[in-house]
Amino acid sequence: MNHPFRPNPTVLQQLRTGPLGASLDAFVQALVDQGYAPSTAQYMLRLLADLNRWLQQHALTAGDLNEQRARDFLQDRYGRCRPHRNDHPVLRRLLKHLRDQGVIPARGIEPNARTRSCIERDFQNYLLHQRGLAPTTVANYLDTVRRFLSEQCGGQPLRLEALCPQDVTRFIVQQAHRYSPAHAKLRATALRSFFRFGLQHGVIATDLAQVVPTVPNWRLSALPRFMPGEDVARLLQSCNRRTPQGQRDYAILLLLARLGLRPGEVVAMTIDDLDWETGELLVRGKGGRRDRLPLPQDVGEALVTYLCHVRPRCATRRVFIRMKAPQRGFANSIAICTIVRRALERAGLNPTLKGASLLRHSLATQLLQGGASLAAIGELLRHQHIETTRIYAKVDQGALRTLALPWPGGEV
Repeated sequence: MNHPFRPNPTVLQQLRTGPLGASLDAFVQALVDQGYAPSTAQYMLRLLADLNRWLQQHALTAGDLNEQRARDFLQDRYGRCRPHRNDHPVLRRLLKHLRDQGVIPARGIEPNARTRSCIERDFQNYLLHQRGLAPTTVANYLDTVRRFLSEQCGGQPLRLEALCPQDVTRFIVQQAHRYSPAHAKLRATALRSFFRFGLQHGVIATDLAQVVPTVPNWRLSALPRFMPGEDVARLLQSCNRRTPQGQRDYAILLLLARLGLRPGEVVAMTIDDLDWETGELLVRGKGGRRDRLPLPQDVGEALVTYLCHVRPRCATRRVFIRMKAPQRGFANSIAICTIVRRALERAGLNPTLKGASLLRHSLATQLLQGGASLAAIGELLRHQHIETTRIYAKVDQGALRTLALPWPGGEV
């Protein structure tokens, strides 16, 4: 294979003639596909050449590699070289590659880890196949459960039978202080679902779902949090469009600001969802909905610039890709919220709500102030019920004042 990273010929010869030689080409191709920079890939190959020599010195083959031998190799290497931040990730990636190729057997899992991984996998199957939840909802539930279990066991063995109501209450209170009421309510719902699953499958003996605190989040109890149009413009202008990351973030923010997309919808967007002939975008929404929205000119131009000049060539069909290797789509909607939060900081804006939903609320508010009806706003935001859109009626306080009855005591 003609290696695109142009490694040192001596390093390449050492790799080809050693125990790792048979796996070299496939591993390098994987690095190319994942978009690693040449300098990073060249360091990886130098580290693997050193590992190759170490295996030969100890009369070991590639099939003898495992986590313990990787640690032994690094301990020996650090007696001669300074540690590097990429050493452990490179070896973990190599071991995964060798397992995927069938060179070494699957990793043996300790009893505690097996218990936890099996519980999470069974809970995932329960949510997908028995409850029929959407993959994005399942991902959110699993994230909550992983956070809860990590907090409870830390580095100690997992003992679900030792859980008590105080553990559950403490976790939910922490989430309520850290996140918005709606997000904390989602965390509580996910935890109740997990405890019901655990009781049904004999994982726990006590119905802890009954002790999960209720997070108050009354419908229509507050005004939507939004930014005026001039602040939205400042937010968009904060992107440095002379850089690849700035071009990507600008396209993402435009989708949020002009079309009111949810962060998960931006994450799930694929190249196949863009219909350039009709000028439409297919949106994969909540509850399995599929809606087609017209692409405004500025949004289309930003997407064309990003796709033609910024987005790297990679295997995934996702539109928006991580800037750092491995090059793949975003794992979840948190990345989109992070892009919004950083743009707010650059623009010097400090609204109460700093997530991606801020731009969705701002769009609805601007449309209402411009004379759009609630029905039209609900259609653009793809609300299933008009009641969901009613909250924006509270924003037009000038119109609401005309409906107020006179104060009995006269003018104040």
